[in-house]
Amino acid sequence: MTLPDLTPRLNFDPELLLRAQDVKVVFFDVDGVLTDGGLYFTEAGETLKRFNSLDGHGLKLLQKAGITPAVVTGRDSAPLRTRLAALGVTHVRYGTEDKRPATEAILAELGLDWSQAAAMGDDWPDAPVLRRVALACAPRTAQAEVLALAHYVPEAAAGHGAARALCDLVLVASGHYARLWRELSA
Repeated sequence: MTLPDLTPRLNFDPELLLRAQDVKVVFFDVDGVLTDGGLYFTEAGETLKRFNSLDGHGLKLLQKAGITPAVVTGRDSAPLRTRLAALGVTHVRYGTEDKRPATEAILAELGLDWSQAAAMGDDWPDAPVLRRVALACAPRTAQAEVLALAHYVPEAAAGHGAARALCDLVLVASGHYARLWRELSA
């Protein structure tokens, strides 16, 4: 019996890999990044959110590689807290529109600086963070000025694998992707 080929299939632009190689923390917005940006409300006024399992697994892979996923979001909801807890994401700031100070606080907690960070955002409140990180990313559905700040815009849409594409880029650049693929697919 012939064993299957376990060669990783991803290729990224060398300039992107250089930008991502020293990344130790990846910041994510939620609505329009980890979700498709839609807000669903029940008759009782509860917020419902749809998350993509590929994106969630990407955040878990970052953790396995020793890279910290962090979330800075303008909203707060029970479904969001449940999802992030299930993923083991502990560096989170909820309900903040001024994302730069919140991001700086997490960087300080981790003993890192902007040159060791990547971020994905989709709208104006994300711009102050995207302008400072080593690797700025936006889903293709992001607002025009935010897209202009991005070094990387994955093909996948927000809430449909865009965050996973960023995770994969960081994992390839850090040298962990091939090892994780072999370990988890053996």
